[in-house]
Amino acid sequence: MTVLKAEDMHCEKCVERITKAMKAADLDFKVSLEEKTVTIDGCEHCVAQAKEIMDDLGFEVTEI
Repeated sequence: MTVLKAEDMHCEKCVERITKAMKAADLDFKVSLEEKTVTIDGCEHCVAQAKEIMDDLGFEVTEI
């Protein structure tokens, strides 16, 4: 399990955009607006894909 921190996740609209993109990529994930995190349950490829999705959506993420 890998946790990505996205400090620039500010609202439910952000969560909706992330959720839609992660579902489209068929990733196993959980988004927390309160903690400003996206948790990815998967292999290194899944994590890399999630990071790329977040970047494409305009979110800067750090792995914690």
